[in-house]
Amino acid sequence: MRSPRVSVAPPRREAGRQSLILDVDTGIDDMLALLYAAGHPDVDLVAVTTVAGNVGVDDVVCNTLGVLELAGAGHVEVAAGAAGPIARTLCTTPETHGPHGLGHAVVDPVGTVSGRSAVTLLLEEARARPGEITLVTMGPLTNLAAAVLAEPNLPLLLKDVWVMGGTFTGAGNVAPRVEWNIHVDPEAARTVFHQWSTATERGATPITVMGLDVTETSQFHARDLVAVAEAAGIGTIGGTDKEVMAAPLGNPVLDLVRDALRFYFEFHEEYDGFYGAHVHDPFVVGAALDPTLVEVRSTVVDVDLGGGHTDGETVADWRGHVDKPVNAFVALSGDGPKFIARLRAVLAELACRVTA
Repeated sequence: MRSPRVSVAPPRREAGRQSLILDVDTGIDDMLALLYAAGHPDVDLVAVTTVAGNVGVDDVVCNTLGVLELAGAGHVEVAAGAAGPIARTLCTTPETHGPHGLGHAVVDPVGTVSGRSAVTLLLEEARARPGEITLVTMGPLTNLAAAVLAEPNLPLLLKDVWVMGGTFTGAGNVAPRVEWNIHVDPEAARTVFHQWSTATERGATPITVMGLDVTETSQFHARDLVAVAEAAGIGTIGGTDKEVMAAPLGNPVLDLVRDALRFYFEFHEEYDGFYGAHVHDPFVVGAALDPTLVEVRSTVVDVDLGGGHTDGETVADWRGHVDKPVNAFVALSGDGPKFIARLRAVLAELACRVTA
């Protein structure tokens, strides 16, 4: 039996304004993450890259442009990325996010996608601003895998990388221990973790991974939307939770949130037994801005490609069985309720700035 792996301390992350690139497959929780980043006073949103996942890449691009425009961030560059996984057929999740990704909500953007591809954008921005940009991925890791294969020094050029993916101490949402983002393109995820093991030997910061077992602690309910509306000065909304989620609010931001989340709530009611939603992606953005929201432990992470129930499982080597350098900080716990309070505050402020 091997000895426990020697722990590596996370880097000191200074408070203050941060430059972010978000890599999204814009479904409902990605939408909330985009709004959170667009409305947060400490975020310089450098760009957004898109990848097929929750829905096809064309819907992802449309949703991303539309959400940013609605949030007053239509100037942010949006680059189209991978239309499918490296080695598999794309599977999407209309039962979770609706046929086009935003549940009952509809966006109609006027802007256009960047002339740069997602990979080109990521590489050019990282090279132009070495050590300054934090990348937060919220979908399959297809774009990041292609980028790090094209530029093996990418882990050294980025300040930090945060990944919403996997599960390490709890149940999966695709198979017993398999999470959706990794499931869609496990070959890409394995490539990313392997490349980071090589790069950390040269001084790169390990990836911080937040799995379902942590992101599911951030739950949004009808009462949270009521609180946001009240904080934005829209007034008190009465009725049952389902009546609240069906009531027009007269504010473009909050009506988008309501219409999208109503579909998400309906999904969770049917499959998870509660009328509300796990809001995975915005929690990862929140933790990237304030890492004290999560407790992490360093390890080596790999992805199983063996087929069957474990295909796509994220495997953490806590006891040093794998002779590789540390490539990840795995979040083992997180303060979801504290983050939800911050999400409500940002949404309320954004709603005050963006009126019909």
